Amino acid sequence: MLVNRAEQLAATLPPLLVASERVAATVAQGVHGRRRVGVGETFWQFRRYQPGDSVRAIDWRQSAKSQNVFIRENEWEAAQSVWLWRDASPSMRYRSRKDLPEKTEQADLMVLALASLLIAAGENVALLGTGHLPTSGRSAYNRFCHAVLAEMTETQGLPNAEPLPRYGHVVWIGDLLAPLDDIKMRMSAYVSRGVRGHLLQVLDPAEETLPFKGRIRFEGMEGETPTLIGRTDTVREEYGERMTAHQAGLKDLARAYGWSYSVHRTDRSTETALLALYVALARGREN
Repeated sequence: MLVNRAEQLAATLPPLLVASERVAATVAQGVHGRRRVGVGETFWQFRRYQPGDSVRAIDWRQSAKSQNVFIRENEWEAAQSVWLWRDASPSMRYRSRKDLPEKTEQADLMVLALASLLIAAGENVALLGTGHLPTSGRSAYNRFCHAVLAEMTETQGLPNAEPLPRYGHVVWIGDLLAPLDDIKMRMSAYVSRGVRGHLLQVLDPAEETLPFKGRIRFEGMEGETPTLIGRTDTVREEYGERMTAHQAGLKDLARAYGWSYSVHRTDRSTETALLALYVALARGREN
């Protein structure tokens, strides 16, 4: 089944790339002279060698002082590196109406378009969780696209903690409907290493408004127990309050950790959401 899904997604990749380039080009017109911001001084820091690191980056003098192998990193280089992640779990394949795209379609479109924008601005980009080092240039974008295709059958709704360098940046794109405590734990793993980030929550409009009426059987897309509600309209207010509280919690987490947070609904402009994300990311890099 997963193989069939991958084949279907592979067939949609060319038009998806065309769409992402179109979105990126539209957003680029609204971005005027974004300034690349470094940390001001050249400063080297060391971390342990990890699989995927370039052998050329090994500092043999520092490594000789202990039993571990160390990589030497420049803070400016780390500050120009962005790791992108988008949720490819089954719940992202939801849409409440046939005239709306699935959440996963929007997440894929956004992550590819954002990668295109960042690489065009000279940034180093990688897909979080692949083990690839951030790189720039057209070849980097091609590799990023292939990485997205390879990761289209994920089952996790949150990214794993990765030992990224200080001053690096991450962008998470997904529905972010996991418990706040789980999200906080994943975020704190990055924050403890000095990594900044942005949360982009992608939601179907029905997930915010619960517009259904009457007797509805709600079935989860990730093995959850089905829930039968006799009169859906009677729980709409409580549902709305819980969703509002969850989004407020995400906003508070982002603020507390120095990250940013925004919401994109699948019935609204992708270009507008991407521009807001790009601007928020640029501001975060300047602070």
